[in-house]
Amino acid sequence: MQDFSVEVITRSLGEVGTTVLYIVVGTIILELILYVVFGKLLKNRYTLPVMLLGPAVVGLLALIVYPLLWEFNLSFTNMSLRNFGDKAQYTWLVCQTNPDKINNFVTDCLIKNYADVFRLPVLKQAFFFPVFLRTVLWTAVNVIFHVVGGLGLALLLNRPMRGKGIYRTFIILPWAIPQVIAALAWRGEFNYEFGFVNLLLGQVGIPPIQWLTAPGWNFVAMCIVNIWLGIPFMMVILLGGLQSISSEYYEAAEIDGASGFQQFRNITLPLLQPVMTPAIILGTIWTFNNFNVPYFINQNELESSDILVTALFRAAFQYNRYGFAAAFAFVIFIFLLLYSIFYIRFTGALKEVNT
Repeated sequence: MQDFSVEVITRSLGEVGTTVLYIVVGTIILELILYVVFGKLLKNRYTLPVMLLGPAVVGLLALIVYPLLWEFNLSFTNMSLRNFGDKAQYTWLVCQTNPDKINNFVTDCLIKNYADVFRLPVLKQAFFFPVFLRTVLWTAVNVIFHVVGGLGLALLLNRPMRGKGIYRTFIILPWAIPQVIAALAWRGEFNYEFGFVNLLLGQVGIPPIQWLTAPGWNFVAMCIVNIWLGIPFMMVILLGGLQSISSEYYEAAEIDGASGFQQFRNITLPLLQPVMTPAIILGTIWTFNNFNVPYFINQNELESSDILVTALFRAAFQYNRYGFAAAFAFVIFIFLLLYSIFYIRFTGALKEVNT
């Protein structure tokens, strides 16, 4: 058994080494080609930047662009566990639908998977829009608490105090812990009989709660864990923004007799908005697509607690509907893209400042 383990490890290390060797050789060849083309033939003055960016561009094309294009193509196919592997086993939906049975060419054939996302259950029983509304609620609750809690802590830590570095270290710990480890630890704390949360509630006379089996309380448990995880990140971002605001604004406001709330509303929030806007956008996208917390806290796979990204995971890897899941993923991407565009235009915080 030990010899087998050593053989497996040796073979794995050999495959990793071969892959690294291919990457190094490919990078050297690419750099030589770029140097010859841009440096010798075209005499371009930007040869060095092109050579530095070349491997990164190729890496992005190979690791991001190509998988996206492949998944987009997959979203128009009937690929599933039955139709898997060789391309001959799965085809575009437009190629294998009986013309006599087509009621609507677009929704029944050309974009059938995209139409099925909205007209068929995305889980065993739950449809898209109830899951979508639950995801919006999940995102809104978490982001509001992240921003309010993070801003409150940032304002406290931005004041002169002793041991500020120690406080920052302890507050940032939840964000520094790997999310999977934190979620699994919290799941244990929500145990009905032995979890710390119910034991603490019992000390104040509150009966134990079925955090992991009751649909409503399971969703609350998910929010508690994600709020605990997300506040430190928002605190760090907003604290950096607060420290970039000059104290001269507040000194002038105090001379004019402005109260603390007036200073916060007219100085802190406007000057913090260029930092807060991208932080909120990132926080919203990360929370909307947060997989670890909903998946691990929802131990019993309650459909009343699933959000879109966990429903996508189950469609792909539990129900093995690969073409459907690819279309589902692009639908989620479109919603997030529209939200980002709307939020940026609505706030106007990323517009160039004209002086």
